[in-house]
Parts: sequence; C-alpha cells; structure tokens
Amino acid sequence: MSAPERIDPVAPKFGTSGLRGLAVELTDDLCATYAAAFASQHANNGSLYVGQDKRESSARIAAAVARGAASQGLSIVDCGILPTPAMAGAALRAKTISIMVTGSHIPADRNGLKFYTAEGEFTKADEALLAMAMAGFETPRHVAPSVTTTNEPLEDYLARYTAGFAPDALQGQRVGVWLHSSAAGEVLPGILRALGAEVVSLGEVSGFVPVDTEAVDVETRDTLAAWVREFSLDALVSTDGDADRPLVVDDKGQVVPGDILGPITARWCRADEVVTTVSANTLVEGAKAFQRVSRTKIGSPYVIAEMEARMAAGSIRVAGYEPNGGFLLGWDVSRNGREIGALMTRDAVLPILATLAAAVEADMSVSGLVAALPTRRTATDRLENIPQEISLRLVNGILAGETSLFPTGLGQVVEIDRTDGVRLRFDSGRILHVRPSGNAPELRCYVEAESDAAAADLLQLALSNLRRAVQ
Repeated sequence: MSAPERIDPVAPKFGTSGLRGLAVELTDDLCATYAAAFASQHANNGSLYVGQDKRESSARIAAAVARGAASQGLSIVDCGILPTPAMAGAALRAKTISIMVTGSHIPADRNGLKFYTAEGEFTKADEALLAMAMAGFETPRHVAPSVTTTNEPLEDYLARYTAGFAPDALQGQRVGVWLHSSAAGEVLPGILRALGAEVVSLGEVSGFVPVDTEAVDVETRDTLAAWVREFSLDALVSTDGDADRPLVVDDKGQVVPGDILGPITARWCRADEVVTTVSANTLVEGAKAFQRVSRTKIGSPYVIAEMEARMAAGSIRVAGYEPNGGFLLGWDVSRNGREIGALMTRDAVLPILATLAAAVEADMSVSGLVAALPTRRTATDRLENIPQEISLRLVNGILAGETSLFPTGLGQVVEIDRTDGVRLRFDSGRILHVRPSGNAPELRCYVEAESDAAAADLLQLALSNLRRAVQ
C-alpha cells in the first residue's frame, strides 16, 4: 500500500457523534439547511436552543443555524459558549430541540453539529431520517431570527453539581484545571471551588486546542505530569473542547483513562447495571461491582439505545460511559440527602467530581483508588490521514489472519469480536482492537494488557506494524 500524501476535503457526514467536517465545507447555507430540516422534523416548543464551543468557526456556524431554524418559524435561545451537556440539559427541561456547534476533540480546522430532540440525544435512526430530508430540502430563505441570549443553562449546570455534592466534598484537595480552550473553562473551576477544593488554573490559550481525552499524546502527558509535580496537585482535570469528555490526571501525574473513570463513577453513583462500548477496559467485568455489563458499538447513540432498552426491560439504576470518559446517567442519583438528576447525554463533570469525591471518601489518593481496581490497563492512539478504504483494508487483513499486521508473541487468538472493526482477544489475556474512525480519516488502535507499561509497549508495536502497512 502507498501512503497518502494529503486527504482531500470531503463533504460533512455523520460520525460516532454528530455531523462533522472541515469548517470550510460547513458553509452557511449547508448549516442553515440542516437546521431547517431538523426543525421541520421534530416537535418543539417554538424555540431552538443553540450553543457553541470556542473554535474560530463556531460563531459563524451558530448564526447560520439560527437563520435556518428561523425559516421554520422558531425563535432562537442563544446559550453562548458552554458545555454541550449544559445546553442539552436546558433544552430537555424546556421540552424543545437544540443544536450544539462543536467539533468536539477533532482538529481546529474542522467543526460540526450535534442535534438533540425534545426527548434527548439524536439517534442513528434520526440521522438517517435527517439525511433523507436533506436530499430534497431547499436552502432556507434569509430570515432575521428572533434571538434571546441567556446564561441560565450554564448557571443551572453549575447548580446541578454544587447542589448534588456536599459543600465539603473536595475539602483539602488541591486540584489543577487545564483550561486550554475548553467550553467548561469558566464553570469547572467554579464547581470545584464550591465543593471545597483549592483550584490552580493552568494553560489557558486564545486559540483552539483539540484535546482528545481518549488519545492524549506524549508531549501533553509530559506537560500535565510536570504541572502536577510543580504545583503539588492531588489531581489535575480538564475536558475536551465541548466539555462532554473528561480528562483526569492523578497525583502521580498519570492520565486516568476514561474506561477507568467510568466504573469508578458508576460505583460512586451506586449503579446496578453498566452499558459501555466494545472497546472499553474489561476491568468493569473484573471488578464484579455491577449486576450486568452490556457492550455496544462505539458511539454514544449506541450506548444510549442500549441503556434505554435495559430501562424499558425494568432496570432502574443504569449508567453508561465510553472509553473517552463521557458519562451518561439514567436515573436520579440520591446520596446523603442530595440529588443529581438523570442526564442521558455524555457529560464530563460528573466523572471528574465522582472520582475525586470517591478518593476523599475512601481516604485515598486518586492513584490509590485506581490501583485498587483489577489490573487491566488500556492504551489507544491513531494513525492520522488514513483514508477509510485503507483502514478497512487493514481491518479485513487482520480478519483474514495477516499476522504481520499485529505484534507477535501474543499467543493464540481465542475470540474475535466484529461489533466495531475487529477486536482480537488472545490466550495471554491481551487484546488488540483496530477500527476506522467514524468521523475523521484516521485508523484507531486500542490495546489492553496486564499493566500500563505492557499496554504502552503493545500499542507502539501495533501502531508500528500498521504504519508500515500503509507506507
């Protein structure tokens, strides 16, 4: 195979979570048409909530979304820059539809739209219906939207956690917050302080920084670990761009993967059942803390669909999470006379707070809390600028038994899972999982082993083999 020199721009398309594409491809007319078609399909209260992240292109796209919704007779509630779960939660309470303008963790030259119905997150079935509607939908006429600007969703989001946790829940904790360009840059430090933590704000920037909480690069890890040492932090926390994926660094400067934060958070919430993706760490089963663990394809719509199926079957305390750390809460959690309401969209703040609070309650460090879990550790990274057809060819090669594509010495394959890409479990207990990204020209690689060091070594060997295959 020959390595591609440059990926040609492609039309925006739906990935694992929302519509994504190059910002220049997300033209005003295209975004206005998507908003108009979406508004025409879903029940609402006569208004559309709109939020955005801090990307340079987000304000322009948000204005186009407002124009499109106005063409369908809707007024606009402009929520400004805020975490996606804050906007989505506010629209749900108002029983109306909403659109978040964000590319989440992908590069700054890209952007996207996340759609929410009055009932909750946009499903894969909803995506298909919207795509069909777009095929014959005319570009909406220019209508000046009626806009109301509000800060209430952000204020309510802060109150969700300052009321849901005790005011001394994090007393004595010195917590760093990596601000970068996170949409939670204002609200997260405020919540932490309200719960008794001493907060050290770090690394705010004027431009947009794409933070992928599931694949933190070595340079960033080194910077975060240096801050932990320099400021004597008990933990350092952050989020991705639209603040629906958490980043937690422990007191030793180690990033705590999202699929470890997930079980910790679910246990703190006292969940009976957990839903996660096929790529998540198997320690959730090994911990034996839950009555049932269900696994799905990668993407929050799949996790939500399975959560809803479990609740429809009679389960009550159902939690969901993804390896990126985004957490979904299926019921109203009550602890010590305080309540955190259900929120069936991916959230970053609950797993941050629950992990820190769990450590305080156990009188342990965050690293000690993690060390007490089964010693299954994951690592993940990606090869960028890999066209999907090449990624699919590699996946098919692994399925066909082309052993040169994965490291030797792993033992015999004892299980093949084709739920999403190809996931191989070996008799050594190690796992290799390869899949094309759903929203970018990338090949994702996930591994699991018996320690952080073993997982890191396995990942580098796997990536080296895959990289050679596309040269």
